[in-house]
Amino acid sequence: MARVCEITGKRPQVGNNVSHANNKTKRRFYPNLQKKRFFIPEENKWITLKLSTKAIKTINLKGITAVLKEARANGFLAN
Repeated sequence: MARVCEITGKRPQVGNNVSHANNKTKRRFYPNLQKKRFFIPEENKWITLKLSTKAIKTINLKGITAVLKEARANGFLAN
């Protein structure tokens, strides 16, 4: 599975490692992704999502149903 947040769409970014001698080599900055299970009372089922920690905080603030609805509208979540 790709390293992409299913709610926010965050994905790895590209940058440089810069040494003391100012040599630059390519590197990737990965998002802080966690697997988390949520219960959706409207559908009476559990779902597992791969989320960035920012998305988990957003779900704690707004609620899982509102965030899922918003993610589907933005095209991040398929189902």
